[in-house]
Amino acid sequence: MLDDNIKSQLKAYFEKIVSPIVLIATVDGSEKSTEMLELLNEVAEQSDKISLKVDGKAEHVPSFTVAKVGDVARISFAGLPMGHELTSFILAILQSSGYPPKTEQEVLDRIRKLDGKLHFQTFISLSCHNCPDVVQALNLMAVLNPNINHEMIDGAFFPGLVDQYQIMAVPTVIMNGAVFGQGRMSVEEIVAKLDTTSPQEEAAKLSEKDPYDVLVVGGGPAGSAAAIYAARKGIRTGVISERFGGQVMDTLGIENFISVTHTEGPKLVQALEQHVKSYEVDILNLQRATALRKFDQGIEVELANGAILKSKSVILSTGARWREMNVPGEQEYRGKGVAYCPHCDGPLFKGKRVAVIGGGNSGVEAAIDLAGIVSHVTLIEFDNQLRADAVLQTKLNSLSNVTVIKSALTKKVLGDGNKVSGLHYQDRINNSEHALELEGIFVQIGLLPNTDWLKGTIELSKHGEVIVNAKGETSLPGVFAAGDCTTMPYKQIIIAMGEGAKASLGAFDYLIRSSIPESEPAVAA
Repeated sequence: MLDDNIKSQLKAYFEKIVSPIVLIATVDGSEKSTEMLELLNEVAEQSDKISLKVDGKAEHVPSFTVAKVGDVARISFAGLPMGHELTSFILAILQSSGYPPKTEQEVLDRIRKLDGKLHFQTFISLSCHNCPDVVQALNLMAVLNPNINHEMIDGAFFPGLVDQYQIMAVPTVIMNGAVFGQGRMSVEEIVAKLDTTSPQEEAAKLSEKDPYDVLVVGGGPAGSAAAIYAARKGIRTGVISERFGGQVMDTLGIENFISVTHTEGPKLVQALEQHVKSYEVDILNLQRATALRKFDQGIEVELANGAILKSKSVILSTGARWREMNVPGEQEYRGKGVAYCPHCDGPLFKGKRVAVIGGGNSGVEAAIDLAGIVSHVTLIEFDNQLRADAVLQTKLNSLSNVTVIKSALTKKVLGDGNKVSGLHYQDRINNSEHALELEGIFVQIGLLPNTDWLKGTIELSKHGEVIVNAKGETSLPGVFAAGDCTTMPYKQIIIAMGEGAKASLGAFDYLIRSSIPESEPAVAA
């Protein structure tokens, strides 16, 4: 099951095992159980500090637990942790053995202080690139706190559980029998959701921070580049980030990042974060900016928790978010059939009928990918023609289980109260009304800039983008902007990085010039 290259890598990783580990499997005579035992045997063979027992009595079969010898097992995998989840399995072994995690000490301390019994289950699909972040976060929490246990569940292995909990998006986290959250969550986000620390206390602590020279709002490619360029100038630099990495975290394959033939969004974000942290940058994660104000000594940025940060200059790099259809039923059935990530959630719709909204590159690529999983895809485009690249349209037209409907206005998402059952659209040519019977709707209609909080403060375009000049300057002196939230064309990762660097250089130039007092007028003799 594991090739020689992976086995060689595992041998090297397992040299870091601190204390012996035992894997306990619960199996039956099924093919899935056979596959699981094959994987566990191959993993155990890579280190004499790993043993395997096949006498488990777990509720879900097949499954296995990971624990230090002599400890009660608090981490389990119900499914085959291959693909993206193989890393989760390896980290569970290392961290259970006592190998220290690469996590901020403050976060580790907060995990250890959490009270009450917490039983987590994370539903995943092996094609989901956001799922491992959640699995690894909860596994770490189970390692550190004896009150916490966590089970990864592969929905493909346990369709009955998927139906029981009505899972229609991954990752979905169940805590003590109730839905805790959906989508990618970092360990910091999960802990913040569980910790009852007063928001007022946190706000007061943040407000006490000394003023920055450059404060970057946003931690995506543009914000990361801006922070690095500012820190390299030796000036006090801070980054406010609601979610470090932004939209890139939701990007699967990246093949146009020059000098890197292929990478994945989470991998690139990890590299960005490590690069930023290699400098003296104050990263304030899980913080959302809500207001921007000018004051005598510079700029104030107010956060959602009430904290106020001060800086001599600010760089806005808030990026963009998925554009929504804004039709009745969309919010009601979000995560219950309405989805925005075909790579993550597509496997949950195996053999079902789905629609893709949007005929650009993203929409057509989604339809092509889904056609290999679902029974039928209906692609709905508002315009009278698709806007995707010709090569993608050719591929789409070659698929027998895809129907394309053009000049169609989506009017309503239909459902039975629990999940999506269909979609209502209007033919824009003859105004006739139509309903499609569906079990899933994937929305792929572009992005919106995250600038709502800036309205009335700086000049925005009619599309809500921050208007910037060639130096990244906005209409408010001392405030610069870069990336997908601005009027700069071509929303690409590599362009955002360049714009972030440029805005940072512009801010540094502004700081130099604003620090020089104006010359006093000459006095006549």
